[in-house]
Amino acid sequence: MTYINAGLARDQVFDGRAAMTAVAAMIAVLFAGSTALTPLYIMYKQAFGFSQITLTLIYAVYVVGNLTALLFFGRISDSLGRRPVALAAMGVALVSALVFMFAQNVASLDVARILSGLAIGVGAGTGTAWLAELIAGDDKSRATLIATSTNFVGLGIGALVAGLLADYAPLPLRLVFIVYFIALLVVALLVWRTRETAGQASHVRISWRPRLAVPAEIRTAFIAPAVTGFGAMALVGFYAALAPSILALELEVTSHALAGAIFFELAIVAAATILATRRLVSRTAMLTALGLMIPTAALVVAAQMLGSMTLMVIATAVCGIAGALGYRGGLQVVNQIAPKERRAEVVSAFFICCFCGNALPVIGVGILSTYASPAIASLVFAGVIGLFSLVALGFGLKYAR
Repeated sequence: MTYINAGLARDQVFDGRAAMTAVAAMIAVLFAGSTALTPLYIMYKQAFGFSQITLTLIYAVYVVGNLTALLFFGRISDSLGRRPVALAAMGVALVSALVFMFAQNVASLDVARILSGLAIGVGAGTGTAWLAELIAGDDKSRATLIATSTNFVGLGIGALVAGLLADYAPLPLRLVFIVYFIALLVVALLVWRTRETAGQASHVRISWRPRLAVPAEIRTAFIAPAVTGFGAMALVGFYAALAPSILALELEVTSHALAGAIFFELAIVAAATILATRRLVSRTAMLTALGLMIPTAALVVAAQMLGSMTLMVIATAVCGIAGALGYRGGLQVVNQIAPKERRAEVVSAFFICCFCGNALPVIGVGILSTYASPAIASLVFAGVIGLFSLVALGFGLKYAR
């Protein structure tokens, strides 16, 4: 394959701050697509008449898309280049938005969620590696700050905009994806004009075999960030699994905009935490995140048991802080230790840990809730989260340098 610089003249290509802005915007807009559905689940449930377990499966297929992307395509941008792979991810996201726009049944929601997961899985790993290479020097902490903060900002904006449009605009199940489609197009144009950073090769052989690999020389150093990323996202997943039922049942909140605003609070607190703690060393960030997991899970369960909006707001903020510190600290270490020629592959391995952690509580609470009361399901998973945090703290203290 002959690498072509997308037909752009040198003076047409974004570099420096403009390039970083374009890549950050890509990460944000892709992740916004994963939460745009969050305030709309109840509306889809009423429109299509599916059960709680079906709702859980709709969430689960998104993670299938994530893992498929990372296992099969996680390292592909190391060979083909960051820009073409990023543009391919944006194309998949555009198709996902179209499927959502014209969804008529559960099957179409499943297809759209899988495509969204594929786009985010490929785009997240590629974009994070791209940012690390756009920043000169050996210190990749700035790239980590940009990638993680824009990730959370995208998640928050996706939920907030979807909730507002659902409450105050016509065609609530379509308009949000029309807006999302337009945003994707604009960002794709910016990405198309962004400087390539990966090595250029005239003959590239791509292996399509699934692979989850971390180079032998960094595997010990990879343990602490991987465990922390899994735990931090498991906590966020636990919150995401319970928040809708707490708002709808215990707090009797029927406003989609308010539901989106609650998740927006989590995302903005997380992004602000990442920026405010940028000088905090990664080891301290990871251990603090693991230490916050037990009190955060307890606050979420207490908000459910007591039906308290005050506790819900506090739990949301603390969850944002814990999730941000764990995710940022872990990704910062991974960016520092990853060899340049395998950076996207190693970052993708870290994201696999994060996506698995994020999915398990949502799926588990959804399944348990069909056989036991929501309170029992919450207590079981709060216990699991607490036990994991203690084990993860042991790993962190042993392996985090």
